[in-house]
Amino acid sequence: MDIRRAAVAALALTTLATAAACGSDGDADRTEDGLPATLRVGLIPNIAPEEQQARYEPFADHLTEQLGVDVELFVASDYAGVVAALAGERIDLAYLGGLTYVQAEQQVPLTPLVTEVDEQTGTTKYLSAIVVADDSPHQDLADLVAGGGTFAFGDVSSTSGSLYPRIMLTDAGVQCDSRRVDQCPPFDQVYFTGGHDAAALAALGGEADAAGLELRILRRMEREGTVEQDALRVVAQREVEGYPWVMRTALGEPAAARLTDAFLAIEDPDLLDLLRAQRYEPVTAADYDEIRERAPGLGLLEVS
Repeated sequence: MDIRRAAVAALALTTLATAAACGSDGDADRTEDGLPATLRVGLIPNIAPEEQQARYEPFADHLTEQLGVDVELFVASDYAGVVAALAGERIDLAYLGGLTYVQAEQQVPLTPLVTEVDEQTGTTKYLSAIVVADDSPHQDLADLVAGGGTFAFGDVSSTSGSLYPRIMLTDAGVQCDSRRVDQCPPFDQVYFTGGHDAAALAALGGEADAAGLELRILRRMEREGTVEQDALRVVAQREVEGYPWVMRTALGEPAAARLTDAFLAIEDPDLLDLLRAQRYEPVTAADYDEIRERAPGLGLLEVS
């Protein structure tokens, strides 16, 4: 099965179904700055969707206070669902991985606004990692590639759970197929778990010899006791430009300025901790050029 083509088809069906069921309210009921009276905010499900929405309620409250508009949170069941919602104009602002943003901009004009300064790196970049169980015989990436076996990714459209692990693997000599994302010889099998936490558990439980994931999510799992400290060992890691908050470009430059200011105004330590940020910094489309360059050759971005 060509997973990439199936994902594209599913995305199209989701978009059509959303439009048919809900219609589009266009850009009616705007404020003077171009913000909708109800700002609809989409989140990618990098953890369980219900947990994600509950965690972000304080952030919704902050936006309401800063912008003077109502805020509705939307967490899709997968990455493609957030892209479909943007394309169908059902959400206005979205928190996306870099790859998801680049995929989405092929369907709807988007303006990247800000990303968080990461607590681990102290920069706007965070870490994607390839991990193995602590008792694995593989001591480094070369050992892992030579051994073959099974590799677990997160969501197929995840930047740090799919694209960057694939970049690390191919740079180490793995022959990932650009037409079939489930083929990466010499690995006998590669598969997609749907999330970073599931990928970590696959490596921990022996369902996979190694997994690709976002390192800060693994560290959170260790703090929460979901994964025992040092039960998983990092054999490779790579810096990734941070998750961008993006806005539908149709809202206009004044709306972009208001939204950017709302992020830069966040000073509450508890809210910043919730958002996994030390603070926010502006980003531009050019900050994600590496993704535009590498993803097509790895089967994760259609060439327009």
